[in-house]
Amino acid sequence: MKAVQLGAYNAKPELVEVPDPVIDGPMDVIVRVGGAGVCRTDLHIIEGQWEQKSGVELPYTIGHENAGWVEAVGSAVTNIAPGDPVILHPLATCGLCAACRAGDDVHCTESKFPGIDTNGGYAEYLKTTARSVVKLDKSLAPADVAALADAGLTAYHAVAKAARILRPGQHAVIIGAGGLGHIGIQVLLALSAAEMIVVDRSPEALELAKDLGAHHIVLAEGGQVDAVLALTGGNGAEVVLDFVGEGGAIEDGIAMLRRAGSYFVIGYGGRLEVPTIDVISTEINFIGNLVGTYNDLVELMALAAQGKVTLHTTTYPLSEFSTALVDLEQGRVRGRAILIP
Repeated sequence: MKAVQLGAYNAKPELVEVPDPVIDGPMDVIVRVGGAGVCRTDLHIIEGQWEQKSGVELPYTIGHENAGWVEAVGSAVTNIAPGDPVILHPLATCGLCAACRAGDDVHCTESKFPGIDTNGGYAEYLKTTARSVVKLDKSLAPADVAALADAGLTAYHAVAKAARILRPGQHAVIIGAGGLGHIGIQVLLALSAAEMIVVDRSPEALELAKDLGAHHIVLAEGGQVDAVLALTGGNGAEVVLDFVGEGGAIEDGIAMLRRAGSYFVIGYGGRLEVPTIDVISTEINFIGNLVGTYNDLVELMALAAQGKVTLHTTTYPLSEFSTALVDLEQGRVRGRAILIP
C-alpha cells in the first residue's frame, strides 16, 4: 500500500510503498482509510519535537486523526464488522490497567498512539484495535469527521471539563478560532449557557466564530485584554480556553482570567511562567488537556450526528500531502486539512 513515512527528523516525509497491515491478534482491526486529518502536531513531529517523548523508530507512517471503513477484524471482535464506517480513537488501549478500567483510557499505561509512536493513517490502511473504533452514524462520512478523532476530541475533552464548572451567565473566553478553536466554539454552545468571548488575530477566523454563534468576538491587535475585561465587568472570565498556547496567548489568557478562574491549556509551544504568589493569592487554576477518552469521542459523534458540531475542511489527495503540510504551516488552511487516499 501507499503510505507517507517520515524517514528522518527535519526532513520531508515521502510517499512510499509499504506492506499492508495484517491481522495477528484477536482484537485487531484493519481500517481502509477514508480520511486522515493533517494536524499541527504532524509538523511538530517532523521537526523532531516529539522525538524524545514518542521514542518511535524511523521510518514510520504519520497521521493520528483517522476515519474510514472496517476492512478486516480479529477473531474476538464483536462490536463492528467489515464494511462499517468508523472513526478511530487516537489511542489503542489495553483495557486492563487501572486507568482503562476507570474509563480514563487516555492515560492507559500500555497504550499505542498510531501516528505518534507507531504507524498512523497517512496511508491506504491502518491497523488498530476493537477498543478504538466508534461506529459512525449513517449520516456521517469518514472524510467529513476524520479530524474530530484528535482535534475535535481534544476540543471536546477540554470544553466538556470547562462546561461542568461554568454556570449560566458566567463568561468563557476562547483564544484561537482556528482548527481546534472552531470546534471548541460549537461544543461550548452545545454544552453550556455561559457567555462566550472569542479572541483571534484573524478577522476571517472571527467571522467564522460569529457565524458559529459566538456571543462576542475580539480582534487580537493589542487591546484584547482590555476588551475582554470590559466585556466581563472588569473582573475577567471564569474560564479561559487557550487553543493557541504560544505567541503571547498565554500571557493574555492569564490576564483575562478572574479570581478563582480556570485556565485550560490546549494549544502548546510556549512556556507557562507564573509567579506562585499570583497563583495562591487569586486561587487560579491551570488545567492541562490531552486528547480525550473513548467515551468523549462517542459523545462528540452524537453531537456531530445531531448537526451541532461540523468541521470546516479542505481536502487533498494523499499524493498531495506535502502541499497540505505547507498550507497548514503557512496558515492557508481554513478549518482542517484532510488527506484522502
